[in-house]
Amino acid sequence: MADEVAGGGSPGSDPSSGLLAAGDPAAEARMRHGLRRMRVIATTLLAVMVTIYIITWRWGASGAPGWVDYVAAAAEAGTVGALADWFAVTALFRHPLGLPIPHTAIIPHRKDALGRGLQSFVGTHFLAEDVVREKVDQLGVAARVGTWLRRPENAERITAEVSSRAAAMISGIEDDLVRELVEKSVLPRLLERRWAGALGLALDRVVTEGTHHHLVDLLVSEADEWLRANPDTVLRLVREQAPTWSPRWVDEAVAARAYAEALRFVADLRDNRGHRLRRAIDTFLLTFAERLRTDPELGEKVEALKRRIVAHPEADRAVTAIWVTARGVLLDLTTDPHGAARTRATETLAAFGGRLVTEPELAATVDRAAADVATRAVRRYREDIAAVIGDTVARWEPAATSRRIELHVGRDLQFIRINGTIVGALAGLVIHLLTEVLL
Repeated sequence: MADEVAGGGSPGSDPSSGLLAAGDPAAEARMRHGLRRMRVIATTLLAVMVTIYIITWRWGASGAPGWVDYVAAAAEAGTVGALADWFAVTALFRHPLGLPIPHTAIIPHRKDALGRGLQSFVGTHFLAEDVVREKVDQLGVAARVGTWLRRPENAERITAEVSSRAAAMISGIEDDLVRELVEKSVLPRLLERRWAGALGLALDRVVTEGTHHHLVDLLVSEADEWLRANPDTVLRLVREQAPTWSPRWVDEAVAARAYAEALRFVADLRDNRGHRLRRAIDTFLLTFAERLRTDPELGEKVEALKRRIVAHPEADRAVTAIWVTARGVLLDLTTDPHGAARTRATETLAAFGGRLVTEPELAATVDRAAADVATRAVRRYREDIAAVIGDTVARWEPAATSRRIELHVGRDLQFIRINGTIVGALAGLVIHLLTEVLL
């Protein structure tokens, strides 16, 4: 009556060994020992019931006391219950006693149908959009991410990982590939579009928004620093332009006056945003932007200049040089752990993590976005995700699958045999008692 030990053979000897036992030999050994122990207990209890029944039956036939009939009835019903539950449990995984009884060995014979049923069940009840959204909402994605991300060491881990991958990607790009990409994709698109109108719109926007003032400020600041650092050069240039007949002291006075006026003019241009020269520059740039958009003759000149630039022999080398320089800059930014880019990125990530924790509105927005992403993924890939279950079960070898499933759930199923034996015995005792009382 004792079944063969579930999962016979060495661990990992069948195709599905790692699928259900999680690849942990120690855990599998513990489950195997537990299953064997419960089987011994259930089978021993069955043997006890059979022994008691035989003893009480023979004793009753030779004139035993009346109470022996009650024990015999309980043992008989307990034996029946134990045998019935043994048959039911065994029939799930194999043919009882090796007999090909119909509707036995259910798992190995119907594993594909069971896999498809489990696939449908999971897809319908676990991968439903409302279930996934509710679960994601319960997770508190924003709070968890914010709490983890606000710690500087965690933010640094992210920037380090992203920088490392970016550096590897940038280093792997070949110069010839970049040049070919520019020649075959970028330049043709640039050539097919007219530059004048786009340049005019861009220049108009730059002037309107005042962005060009930063360049003017830089030029004026450089001019001021140069004047203050080179007074002798300015004075010499002015004296050299003086007439040969003028006295030297007059030349020096005029030079000193010109130098002082130059300093005053540059300082006024630097500090006064409404300076007439600044306004003249704005007017000139706006007029030139308008001409770029509307003057056909100027537009043709721009197109001719564009064609000359693109057709110039140095264009290819210029593209390569620009890429090499840009790659060097990008690598410096991504590989220097103490550089401004990495430091700023880490600080920004940590600050964002803090905002996720302290700003409820931002956290709610992130939580909604996470739930939306999860539900969209489920809506789009639910069938594919659920199909993994059915496809995986279909690949398992039937007998090995049955052994592995029994290894995992068989110990609990042995309690059915034990309970069937006990409940059967109690039921037999009650039935015999009612029979004696009523009849």
